[in-house]
Amino acid sequence: MMAAMGAALFGYDIGISGGVTSMEPFLKKFFPEVYTKMNKDTKISNYCKFDSQLLTAFTSSLYVAGLFASFVASLVTRSFGRKPSIFVGGVAFLAGSALGAAAYNIYMLIFGRILLGVGVGFANQSVPLYLSEMAPAKYRGAFNNGFQLSIGIGALTANLINFGTEKIKGGWGWRVSLAMAAIPASVLALGALFLPETPNSLIQRTNDHQRASKMLQRIRGTSDVQQELDDLIEAGSTSNATDNSMKSFRMLPQRRYRPQLVMAVAIPFFQQGAVYIWWNSDAGFSGGDRSYNGNSA
Repeated sequence: MMAAMGAALFGYDIGISGGVTSMEPFLKKFFPEVYTKMNKDTKISNYCKFDSQLLTAFTSSLYVAGLFASFVASLVTRSFGRKPSIFVGGVAFLAGSALGAAAYNIYMLIFGRILLGVGVGFANQSVPLYLSEMAPAKYRGAFNNGFQLSIGIGALTANLINFGTEKIKGGWGWRVSLAMAAIPASVLALGALFLPETPNSLIQRTNDHQRASKMLQRIRGTSDVQQELDDLIEAGSTSNATDNSMKSFRMLPQRRYRPQLVMAVAIPFFQQGAVYIWWNSDAGFSGGDRSYNGNSA
């Protein structure tokens, strides 16, 4: 559950940001030109009113930071283990939510957004891997589907919170929305300190078969783990043999790996359609009726 918080945080950030950027006090404070457009002509579509390069920089900075952070996260995960990557992701989420909630200018807001992107990069790289390696083979698909479910739960929670915080008098509800991400972020960061390392990581990094065997026995609840341990040792040997070379990349287009390659690219590619809807639904559904009268905080 603690590891799955990484997915919930990603979903929460997607849902919370779409709602926050449609709150009038938030727009009035950080994006006054958008706020002016929204109140100037109610006949123009909100998609046109939200045409702002600065607002685009705010929203896209998370994904740009997440892209570059994922490359670093891959190296950290491989060299130091899955737990450190999860911990770094939780700390980055925590710092980003705190900075965003306390922001008094656009620079703090975007920097907090970048930190959230670092958290997304680390968590989305390490958490699914951790879940896959810890899950029994027959339940591995269910565990990974749980990651996607957690994203949806996080987005739903964010929208419910936005619904409530927008009604807060005084116009500081957006700060509450951004700050609430600190709760699951704290659970993720603190939980990472107590999570066991995966047997795969132990074999890959330390080649300590005895320690990996004990960990397998602990998480499987049985002493009969020799077959799975042998499979992990063989997989680790193959991985180390192709490490630091282009051989592993040349293997990807091979016929036997092609279905996995296609699905690995297609699923996140088409998933971006849902992300786009999450981001723009608040602006699209709100239309020209802006009845909120709060003041900017």
